[in-house]
Amino acid sequence: MADIAAVPLTPASPPRGALARAERFVWLTARVLEQRLFAHHFRDGAAVPVETALEAYRNDDGGYGHALEPALRGPGSLPAHTARALHVLDAVGRCDARRAEGVCRYLTSVSTAEGALPAVGTHVNGGGAARLPGSLAATAPAVGLLHRNEVWHPWLFRATDFCRQAVESLEAARPGDVKAAVVFLDHAPDRVRAEAAAERLGRLVRRERLVALDPDGSGHASGELPHDYARTPESLARAWFTDAEVERSLDALAAAQRDDGGWPARRFPGAPEFTPSALLETRSIATIEALRTLAAYGRLV
Repeated sequence: MADIAAVPLTPASPPRGALARAERFVWLTARVLEQRLFAHHFRDGAAVPVETALEAYRNDDGGYGHALEPALRGPGSLPAHTARALHVLDAVGRCDARRAEGVCRYLTSVSTAEGALPAVGTHVNGGGAARLPGSLAATAPAVGLLHRNEVWHPWLFRATDFCRQAVESLEAARPGDVKAAVVFLDHAPDRVRAEAAAERLGRLVRRERLVALDPDGSGHASGELPHDYARTPESLARAWFTDAEVERSLDALAAAQRDDGGWPARRFPGAPEFTPSALLETRSIATIEALRTLAAYGRLV
């Protein structure tokens, strides 16, 4: 596992290469959790330190809080924090039934009668969330990751039905809904139905111009690029785009790395404006995700 001593913090000249520059950025700015994640993904670091760092954000109700999702401050458990925790556990291969039991207990307690998780209101910084109607964007990532790890819980039956119906009825989708739907469809148990829904969703994305197929051009209604939907070549969303469209998208992703080695932060819908600390913490997460996408497509050198 990489040691900070191996990463000089005041070099005579900036390190070269996307990964080396990103590593310097992470060591200088990231929380312990993201430092451990970076080490796990790119420096052969173990999974246990990641899980140990994540434990600090877990609450007694089985959910996660304490600004695990940096834009949402305060100690209380929120669905967005808990979905982020599942993402971390999945990334290090630790999202098993035992670890997910408490998470599912919390998600059950905050879900609607249909099993859907509420969207987060904009006034969460006081430590509590506004309970809103069930949201596909809030529910689908958690459900998809639990299915990916073959976790079963009574809540999942209702939540899966909600996601399936919501995805199949999307007509005027927002990018956040589509990206959440992709996580669900990539791992939903009924593969034939999931593939059919993904094909329909891809047509909607192109018809509604929810993607910039030419990052240097204009004429699109969204800042999303193909790689924002198809995070890996194995995703169902990869079939929505040509090879040339994906290559241009990855070129734009690689070019978005800033001079300090990190990638810019993107605020998810419903979250408050970034505080300075939240902005820096979110940039570390965005940097790791950008590197993982480039690596998945063989573009990281």
